Amino acid sequence: MGIVRFALKFPYTFYVLAAFILSLGASAIMIMPEDIFPKINIPVVSVIWQYTGLSVPEMEQRSRPIASTR
Repeated sequence: MGIVRFALKFPYTFYVLAAFILSLGASAIMIMPEDIFPKINIPVVSVIWQYTGLSVPEMEQRSRPIASTR
C-alpha cells in the first residue's frame, strides 16, 4: 500500500517516470536495426545417390523408404 500512498501524494513523480519510460521505448524503436529479409539458417539435408541402369520409377521405389523414415 506504500506505493499507492506515494503515488497519491506525489503524482508528478509518476508522470515523469511514465514519460521517461515512453521516451526510452521510442528511442529504442529508433535505434533498433530493421531488416526486411533477415538471414535465417534453415537446416537442409541433401542425399545424392547415383545408381546407373535404373529407370525413374525403379529409383522412386528405392528412394521412397529412405525419405519416409523419420
